[in-house]
Amino acid sequence: MARHAKRPERPRLGGELWVDCGTERVAGAARMALLRAVADGGSLTRAAQAVGLSYKGAWDAIEAMNRAAGQPLVERSAGGRGGGSTRLTDHGRQLVERYEQVAAVHQRLLQLLDEEAFDLQAEVSPTRWMILKTSARNQFNGRVTAIRAGAVNDEVEISVDHGPRVVATVTRDSTDALGLRLNMPAVALVKASSVMLATDVDGMRLSARNQFAGVVRQVQPGAVNSEVTLDLDVGGSVTAIVTQSSVQAMGLTAGGRATAFFKAGSVIVAVSA
Repeated sequence: MARHAKRPERPRLGGELWVDCGTERVAGAARMALLRAVADGGSLTRAAQAVGLSYKGAWDAIEAMNRAAGQPLVERSAGGRGGGSTRLTDHGRQLVERYEQVAAVHQRLLQLLDEEAFDLQAEVSPTRWMILKTSARNQFNGRVTAIRAGAVNDEVEISVDHGPRVVATVTRDSTDALGLRLNMPAVALVKASSVMLATDVDGMRLSARNQFAGVVRQVQPGAVNSEVTLDLDVGGSVTAIVTQSSVQAMGLTAGGRATAFFKAGSVIVAVSA
């Protein structure tokens, strides 16, 4: 009996983020993790244990960071009855916080690149790499695949590679101002609060132009509302904000099925300047 060849794993994209000062390397992910552990624990001993270093190895790394940064990132206080402590300086704290913010954007960029970088049959879309600073939780990066003109408003369809086709309603003035045309890169933005969920829509007809069925990936509870993320059958995902009572009433749990829907008028269209 012939053996089937193992299907090769697809290439994955990765990358490292570090901070340099002149020609000196201040820190990368591992050293930043050490600084964060110092900030959280106030003790070099506990910080070293948290990141898997010896006390000497941790202190050597901190001294190297202090020298490379040109000013102290960590300082120690002499011990008294309660013993000494280690803490970040103001500059060290600001550096760690900024690094973590940039690292989050870096990871998101890598994710966007990885989604299409090695699909050799598809054209690379620069718009999928755009990181928009926006309050909209859902960002669908794709291309304009249809523009249906109306008397006042236009209906614009944005199709995502291996993902949903999102329909937006925009004014004719907006169509002209954005220079919308077929096949141009564009982003559809939808606030999570504008996304509604249902668990039983069989036989129902909804007026919402955008309707996507899928599987609940996670339910993140909050004080009043929950953030529910749905992995769509057509590809991609969408996040909705719903009340705790609605989560319970609909029985929303990870692995369960649901349908997300939102009106075309709730979609904001963005293009690269």
